[in-house]
Amino acid sequence: MDSDLRRAVVVTLGELGRSDDWRDRADAGHSLAGFAEMPEAVEPLLGLVLDSGDTFVTRRTAEGLLRRKDRAGLTIVASALAVANENHADYIHTAISDVFSIFSDDLDEALRLCEEMSGDTDDRVARGARRLHESLAEIDPVLRPS
Repeated sequence: MDSDLRRAVVVTLGELGRSDDWRDRADAGHSLAGFAEMPEAVEPLLGLVLDSGDTFVTRRTAEGLLRRKDRAGLTIVASALAVANENHADYIHTAISDVFSIFSDDLDEALRLCEEMSGDTDDRVARGARRLHESLAEIDPVLRPS
């Protein structure tokens, strides 16, 4: 893994995420989600989940983060959810439903991670994780193990 190239990609996507064009920001958020484990990606991703210009950017970025189905993606979504206004929260909840309404195993793992994160030392993450857990708990997934 070439960490210098990965950092360069994060920087470039972060710059694209500051574009005046909502399509550029949505593409940047979706692509940057693939680098959510990198500390350099966290702030740009939070900004895109809470994009003030277009809620499609919010939904696309949140969906990309949630599709990772890991702690890094869930932590950023939880941090955003902790401070999101009602409008942004609605679009984040739509992304949550889109990602976790199919497979019960994915939903169960996300619920488990949120329970862990609700005890995080960062109050913003902990508050957001509790809010995310509430949203996940309302989902009735389509497919369950036989």
